[in-house]
Amino acid sequence: MDLSLSLHRTLPLAALSLAASLAGCGTVDAVDYYWQGAAGQFAILARAQPIDEVIGTSPDAALKRRLARVQAMRTFASRELGLPDNASYTRYADVERPFVVWNVFAAPPLSLEGRQWCFPVAGCVSYRGYFDEQGARAEAARLAKTGDDVWVAGVAAYSTLGYFDDPVLSTFVRWPEVEVARMMFHELAHQIVYVKDDSQFNESFAATVEDVGVRRWIATQDDPGLVAQYARAERLRDAFRELLRSTRHELVTLYASAASDADKRAGKATTLARMRAAYEAAKAGEPGLAGYERWFAGIDGTGPNNASIVSVGLYTAQVPAFRALLDAADGDLPRFYAAVRELAALPKAQRQAALAAARAGRSPEASGAGVWPDAGRAAEAAAMATPPVARPTSP
Repeated sequence: MDLSLSLHRTLPLAALSLAASLAGCGTVDAVDYYWQGAAGQFAILARAQPIDEVIGTSPDAALKRRLARVQAMRTFASRELGLPDNASYTRYADVERPFVVWNVFAAPPLSLEGRQWCFPVAGCVSYRGYFDEQGARAEAARLAKTGDDVWVAGVAAYSTLGYFDDPVLSTFVRWPEVEVARMMFHELAHQIVYVKDDSQFNESFAATVEDVGVRRWIATQDDPGLVAQYARAERLRDAFRELLRSTRHELVTLYASAASDADKRAGKATTLARMRAAYEAAKAGEPGLAGYERWFAGIDGTGPNNASIVSVGLYTAQVPAFRALLDAADGDLPRFYAAVRELAALPKAQRQAALAAARAGRSPEASGAGVWPDAGRAAEAAAMATPPVARPTSP
């Protein structure tokens, strides 16, 4: 059955059912929000065509070459990385815009604890996604009026967690090959494990899989160009991460201090201005850092803020612990996935304690966190590179 045709019938009905239940609670805004999500998802899937068909009919030679490479990556993902062997990333959709969705982040003016939104399937997450940029900006403006810091991040891809067959999108297909591989491995990892109400767990796990996967992909290609591409991307990530790390530490210390709110606001402005100046200086020596220009410019040119800093933190905090778990599994990805599934089944507090124990090289029994395969042999993992906000084109 043609997936796009079947969804034409089922997806709107599902959206209407959800909207009706929400309407019964008097939440008109929620009805509109879920409807735009259902309509946006359907529009993408309706555009998707089998990659073989696109390769056979498209006049765009560069696109055809890249899609053939994507097919090889997709095969590698299942055969060598143990990622789901399904129809995801076997179709291509041109969405005719630079990003597929826009995520809205918000945080209080004197805190790095991001606002959260809760949804029936995804649980509580620290962003709200829109298929229309104007809708995202309208939501950001509403939140800004309440006093929050806000940030709107264009996102090139997302996972439907296996509920639908996610297509390759025009928003990322022409990225450098290493970044396309990262994207695919990351989103497929979300289909293996996804825990409601734990964004750091989900994103740190997927970030670990993407980095390990892309390293193994490069090792099979015998292409020095890919090695150089990866090394350059890591160098840029390292530079961005270093700028962010010191700023985050300064802000956390400031917000927790006994200073007055006025002094905290003044200190915040000074700290963020210093980070932005450091970025300009670093960019002068490394032009590739211009890829982060949008992030440093901030929403409407106002510069970085608590919300944009929160948007980066989702991807990184628990990566060293996941790397330790992978080391404990001797690099065997199926064993690693099994260990992560065991963790995912734990209550959140026990899950976090177990990850902390893995990172510290201690057994979970010692911390009272529960047991999962091979965790006792976990060793401290070296910090891995931080992805840019979503991906290189997103900042």
